[in-house]
Amino acid sequence: MTTLRLARTLNARSVPLPATFGRSLATATTSSHSSMIPVSNIEAQWATLSNKEQMEVYEQLLEVQKKDWKSMSLDEKKAAYYISFGPHGPRKPVDAPGAQWKIVALTTIIIGAGVGVFALIRSNAPPASKTMSKEWQRVQNEKAREELSNPLSGIASEGYTGKGYESLSNK
Repeated sequence: MTTLRLARTLNARSVPLPATFGRSLATATTSSHSSMIPVSNIEAQWATLSNKEQMEVYEQLLEVQKKDWKSMSLDEKKAAYYISFGPHGPRKPVDAPGAQWKIVALTTIIIGAGVGVFALIRSNAPPASKTMSKEWQRVQNEKAREELSNPLSGIASEGYTGKGYESLSNK
């Protein structure tokens, strides 16, 4: 898939490739590019190659792969694998090595700042209203029973065992 993307994004080479290639790609060159591009250490060289050189290596490897894979050298197989699946282009890691600690530290700082802001707002908040007191809620329950509020299934019904208007967050 990456090789297809690479072929689409890079401009097509203007010089045709030779009809046959030798056993090793290190000796194969085109007429426009006289220096050899060895595939023995393609992982280290790939980032420094120009787009044209990358395309040449890619096309050379495509031609070699069309032949019997048993005749390919180990370096050619490794280069074909790296170009197809290596960590370059869209598969290049987003985070640099060691960035996990920076991410953990910044996440901890942001969460700590959020907790600090919450605690500051909560400490400066006005006291709870008088309707949140336990006594007020008990009076509301008694008043609801006297007025027969919700007599079928509510606080005024026979055998009611709920808390009524008393909430869990009473102080």
